[in-house]
Amino acid sequence: MKSLFGIRRDERLLALLAILFFVALNALVVAKYYGLFTPVSDNKWQLFVHNFHLSGFDPITYAVLTKWTAGYNVYRHPLLALFMFLPYLLNCGLTWITGINCALFIVAAINVFCSLYALLFIHRIFTEVIGLHRSEAGVLSALFFSFAYVLVSSIAPDHFIISMMLLLMVLYLTGLHIKKDQPMSLTETILCFFLTAGVSLNNGLKVFLAALFSNGRKFFRPRFFLLAVLLPAALIWIIGKTEYAQLVWPKEQAANKERKAKAEAKQKKKFQMQLKQGVDSATIIAKQKKQRLVSHRLKKLGKPIEPNGFLSWTDISTSRWQSAVENLFGESIQLHRDHLLEDTLRNRPIIVHYKHAWHYVLEAFIVLLFLGGIWAGRRNKFLWLSLSFFGLDLIIHLGLGFGLNEVYIMTAHWTYVIPIAIAFLLKALAPLPRRCLTILLAVMALGLWVWNIPLIVKFLS
Repeated sequence: MKSLFGIRRDERLLALLAILFFVALNALVVAKYYGLFTPVSDNKWQLFVHNFHLSGFDPITYAVLTKWTAGYNVYRHPLLALFMFLPYLLNCGLTWITGINCALFIVAAINVFCSLYALLFIHRIFTEVIGLHRSEAGVLSALFFSFAYVLVSSIAPDHFIISMMLLLMVLYLTGLHIKKDQPMSLTETILCFFLTAGVSLNNGLKVFLAALFSNGRKFFRPRFFLLAVLLPAALIWIIGKTEYAQLVWPKEQAANKERKAKAEAKQKKKFQMQLKQGVDSATIIAKQKKQRLVSHRLKKLGKPIEPNGFLSWTDISTSRWQSAVENLFGESIQLHRDHLLEDTLRNRPIIVHYKHAWHYVLEAFIVLLFLGGIWAGRRNKFLWLSLSFFGLDLIIHLGLGFGLNEVYIMTAHWTYVIPIAIAFLLKALAPLPRRCLTILLAVMALGLWVWNIPLIVKFLS
């Protein structure tokens, strides 16, 4: 743990600059919402949900730190509320001392911590696992943190920056194992799984992929497979079901009952008023059915495989090509000026186009560098491990359509694969083109910062 989270002598300047940068970014969020979110009151959930706007990110963590509850979807984030219990206790103590709700500051501190170590882990991947020079590693690290939704994830009160740090930690550890030809231990695999899957369940599968690439055939040995794969997967599913049954279901039932009663009372009052005005009852009922149908259609941003259950989150109607161009490799890396950081569940269209052709040229160039890196490192096991992480997200988002309407908010889960692939391209080049490409990547990182950061500042000002 000391070697993993200790900041080394040659990392101190990088860490200092990173801390200053991420503190400044998170200070913008604190300044914007200080007046709204710091006063102590009882109705915090509605206050956070109705007033916080940052793309499709949820302010649930603010609410959980204010009044602890299993506020996250426990099947998708089975341990996240439990991980937030200690920060909640810290907020209780700070609130008692200061007289204000300090959830804003605690979330900002978590974001700075996770952003810092995500940067350090990917920098170590470039230097220790792939073998780049420190200057090249610095340029690629800067490029990664110039991507739009990597920056936005670093200030959002959501789980994505935590997930990104943990996934890069897993990649770094696994990369060292692969390089030394050592298998991941049973304890290491279990701990990594519970940390990553506890924050976001699908990311737990990436730990199993890491163990498979690291351990090879040993992964399928009965003892390892039972204790490191089957048992933890079963335990985390049981924990999720127990949380739902004990903490979520009773509240959902009570809330649904209250919501239904209010809706029926409102509808009855409206019905009686229309009858008094002489409107025919059959006409009123027909209009109500039409309004419910329209409301239902407006809520669906894409046609799901099934209308109910887990598959209701899928999307089989939204264009994959447009989503890939404008959102997956577009908005994730370069913000759209139109509908800047708006939410698709409120007023942002699913597909927004750039106004200038240079955005598409830059996007195409980044994709070409990515593909070139894959070709250059096609025989490297670590690159294929990184690509397997990306492939899992492609299956989930572009294949099944989970979260396809706002796929860019999942940027932190996969975009690290782009600079990792480019690192293999750099390593394969001769000295002169290698220096030229490094300079070009530095210019690209600077250009993306110049584009993305002012837009983020504008949105938060």
